[in-house]
Amino acid sequence: MITKITGIPLAVAGDVLTLAVGAFEYEVFIPEFTRRQLQAQVGRETSLHTIEYLEGNQMSGRMTPRLVGFLNPIEREFFELFCQVDGVGVKKALRAMVRPVQEVASLIEEQDVKGLAALPGIGPATAERVIAKLRRKVPKFALLISRELPPDVATERDVLSETYEALRSLGHSESDARRLLDEALERKKKYKDVDELLRAVYEQRHGG
Repeated sequence: MITKITGIPLAVAGDVLTLAVGAFEYEVFIPEFTRRQLQAQVGRETSLHTIEYLEGNQMSGRMTPRLVGFLNPIEREFFELFCQVDGVGVKKALRAMVRPVQEVASLIEEQDVKGLAALPGIGPATAERVIAKLRRKVPKFALLISRELPPDVATERDVLSETYEALRSLGHSESDARRLLDEALERKKKYKDVDELLRAVYEQRHGG
């Protein structure tokens, strides 16, 4: 199974990215929010975290392997969860994900049926199923608030998630923990570990 692929994006057309890897060119499906991020990466080496799936008619034996790509593993993880909801699947998830992961996760966390139903191909009934299945699994995904930062200053996602859980265990509400992390990330600094990020949160609360 291909879980990561590094190459030069040659073109982005709709939901398909053409990626040159050595002597080969790969077609990688990408959701709309990833396409927007990759527009500026054409011609520059890029790594994509991928999932593989088979498309076609299993009864006839005509199955084609496909790749779906994301710029970081936590976005891939969220997409896989989203695909597992009854009535969704890869194709519908690709079409639906026009908004960044953190925004979709926030809609789920807030049980915003109307907001989710507005995503392409989703609708009220599917939105209800998404909330029922994923509501307790999405807090860390809602933390992807710094996706607009350049890759060289973006905080590592596991550090961000662990710091969020640490703040929650210290008694902070979900919204307060997100706000504190958001303020720390506005400094556009890459934190090497949880302790460093917690220290930054402490300093900003005390005017440091």
